[in-house]
Amino acid sequence: MDPQAAKLLGAGLAAIGIGLAALGVGNVFAAFLQGALRNPSAADGQQGRLFIGFAAAELLGLLAFVVAVILVFVA
Repeated sequence: MDPQAAKLLGAGLAAIGIGLAALGVGNVFAAFLQGALRNPSAADGQQGRLFIGFAAAELLGLLAFVVAVILVFVA
């Protein structure tokens, strides 16, 4: 396989992580809203965990993006 083709194929596979991170963020907010609607009085106590889950899911998406950019432009 041509090295340029392998590099672009790896970048495309790394880009899948960006889409999966978007699904993860959606799941985090969906779970929070579901819990908040079931027990509104406990929603304020869970808001910190919401932001931690959002940040963790978004970090994985950013890391996948960085890997894809490095593969395309640097490697």
